[in-house]
Amino acid sequence: MTSPAETVEQLLHQQRSFEDVGEPLHRTTFVVVDLETTGTSPDKAHITEIGAVKTRGGEVIGEFQTLVDPGAPIPPFIVALTGITDAMVVAAPRIEQVLPSFLEFLGDAVLVAHNAPFDTGFLRAACRAHGYPWPGNQVVDTVTLARRATTKEEAPNKKLSTLAKVFGTVVEPNHRALEDARATSEILHRMLERVAAFGISHREDLDTLRNPMPERIRKKATMADRVPPKPGVYTFRGPRGERLYVGTSKNLRARVKSYFTTAEQRRSVRDMLELAVDVDTTVCATELEANVREVRLIAEHRPRYNRRSARPERTAWVRLTDERYPRLSVSRAVTGPEGALGPMRSASDARLAIEVLQGALGVRTCTTRLPVVPRANARACLLKDLGACAAPCIAGAESGYEATADAARSALREDPTPVVSALERQIAERAEALDYERAAELRDGVSAVVDGAMRAQRLASLARCSIVAVHPDGDWWDVAAFSRGALAGTERVKDRVWEAADRLRAATHELALDVEVLVEERELVSRWLEAPGTRLLYVDGEWSSPVTGAGRHARWVQARRADRDARPLTRGAQD
Repeated sequence: MTSPAETVEQLLHQQRSFEDVGEPLHRTTFVVVDLETTGTSPDKAHITEIGAVKTRGGEVIGEFQTLVDPGAPIPPFIVALTGITDAMVVAAPRIEQVLPSFLEFLGDAVLVAHNAPFDTGFLRAACRAHGYPWPGNQVVDTVTLARRATTKEEAPNKKLSTLAKVFGTVVEPNHRALEDARATSEILHRMLERVAAFGISHREDLDTLRNPMPERIRKKATMADRVPPKPGVYTFRGPRGERLYVGTSKNLRARVKSYFTTAEQRRSVRDMLELAVDVDTTVCATELEANVREVRLIAEHRPRYNRRSARPERTAWVRLTDERYPRLSVSRAVTGPEGALGPMRSASDARLAIEVLQGALGVRTCTTRLPVVPRANARACLLKDLGACAAPCIAGAESGYEATADAARSALREDPTPVVSALERQIAERAEALDYERAAELRDGVSAVVDGAMRAQRLASLARCSIVAVHPDGDWWDVAAFSRGALAGTERVKDRVWEAADRLRAATHELALDVEVLVEERELVSRWLEAPGTRLLYVDGEWSSPVTGAGRHARWVQARRADRDARPLTRGAQD
């Protein structure tokens, strides 16, 4: 029996902190911005003034103001409206000089503006014109907010001057950037107080202002209350406990809540939310683990509303048929037949690869299953006369088709380089003859062959060995172990990387992975291993060179080892 003190301690431990339920608006940083410009079109007009106010918890913590030289005369009607003249901006900085300071001032705050598409349109255009990436901050339009926070009676229109009178702002807007930004900031906080009654109390809720979800769906947002703000996998369940949808997120709580608060436009997801009654979550040590778990869950349970990964058995491969005189065909399976090319990115890629391989190797194109001994009345098609097929249909074993089949097997299983080289020569010949259409067709086919061969070799290499690798993520290290291309375990550590690697390696050796490894999981693993910064710590088993480009995998391993040596992970190091 627990003591009262122990009971209180347990309750305190179970109680969620404010951080667990998202960022409250009183802790959210807002940057309210206003621009003055020479016109209304970002493509033709230019910025003449930027004013911005940074607030948190209703308190002003910073301001930004500057005139901007637009590089062109200011129209008279703009001068009359704003009072900004050519003489005032002649010594002002150009927008490319102002942008770095403004973007630094903005940081990761919520960007607020009255009629936000106007202001963000000019800022985006300026960033694009001068090579600055648009930061993609969350945006709040106070016009949209006013439609939720005010009635038609008190604010028949949503102009800034009208709202300033409604809320009695200290600063009166006057078509100058900083003054208008100050007035907008006051209006923003007054309206946020009002919309709190609609459940908009956290930063994540602000997206509902654009296109609010129906009340019956928004009420289900309480499902997210017990979800931890950690990375992992989430599964929405229906009224009978069935799995409706599986997904991943770096912040499970924020992602789950967003389904009920963000304006979701996809009809299928809206239908799923109508049915959802509960959500399960699994916290994962790393993003890789979450992605792999998602693929496995989708393949196992086939959730109704998942489209990606829902049909692994439909993966396309290019293979030779199992007959005396084989031909190339598209095969669909979770894992490809032995010696198959792929997995191909699509069935159309598979057909492109087949077409160019048939033409380069002389593989028969007819779909009839040929007898070992040709029929007495058998006739060859036009391809024999064109020298494009050895015609086993009439010559049987004497046709020499066995050599053609062997060359096709070698291209699929071992090395397509001879075929690719021959096709490259054909592409050059077609281009020289100005037959660009056929050259493009051959190019696309060659690309499909090379891509399929590279993917096949990667997966085959992974299937023959066990690996422990590490990838840096800021101050953390993601350590992962793999067996036959399947993820066996992960850890996320700040130090003692080698100890984590040794634990995972030992656990992997004890683990019997007899399940069939999904192709998509192996491809996730392959991409993670090939990501910049990933280092191989242990490789147990056979690691072969790929079929395309001699020594590709050998160079890949050497590059990782060189990277490791450049920034060594010494046993016992605390880095």
